[in-house]
Amino acid sequence: MKIPRPPHSWKLSPRRAADVQRRLAARVLVEAPAAPLRRVAGVDCAYAEARWMQPAPMGSDCIAAAVVWDVASGEELERRIARRPVSFPYIPGLLSFRELPAVLAALRALETPVDALMTDGHGYAHPRRFGIGCHLGVLCDLPSVGVAKSVLVGGFSEPGPKRGARRALRDGSERIGTALRTRDATKPVFVSIGHRIDLPSAERLVLACGAGRRLPEPTRLADRAVAEAKRG
Repeated sequence: MKIPRPPHSWKLSPRRAADVQRRLAARVLVEAPAAPLRRVAGVDCAYAEARWMQPAPMGSDCIAAAVVWDVASGEELERRIARRPVSFPYIPGLLSFRELPAVLAALRALETPVDALMTDGHGYAHPRRFGIGCHLGVLCDLPSVGVAKSVLVGGFSEPGPKRGARRALRDGSERIGTALRTRDATKPVFVSIGHRIDLPSAERLVLACGAGRRLPEPTRLADRAVAEAKRG
């Protein structure tokens, strides 16, 4: 997969990294996809030296997986793993500067054409409206969706218990995403746009990528792939 060179360095101070987010947030496009999004690459990361609930130290390896999942057939088409040294500290809201160097390396190794990207993390539902889902989508210039397991910013009312139930995730008066029930009687996930997609299309894509589990298959399979790579 061909990805342009990022328009910034990954080795920045936290203040400069936040400035990059504010600048690149202006590039996010909110639009309905012009064509069906069939091949979705889910990405996730793990850390080679991290212990449970402790941020990995600088210099340890970030292990990234990119898994291409076919929405129509429900099959995995390809997976790639990449490792890169961690060069940015653990700071909430600046996850992309810690993980995207490895994620981009995994995506560049893919041979299967990709229609959309899905991250295990927020997109627009972010304090500066530029989470990892937005950052990745803008760098790759592809439709992208953030799917997170917990809230970073904003509040919501609990959706109904059935799959497909949803409630707005709001930060003040602004809607920044959706609390979406992807499986009956399980906790919702938090969906927000990344780039080149609108929120209704993002919600539909997440539900289309379900396989009877809480997490959509592209990111669930990526999570399994990095766990296997970490063990092996």
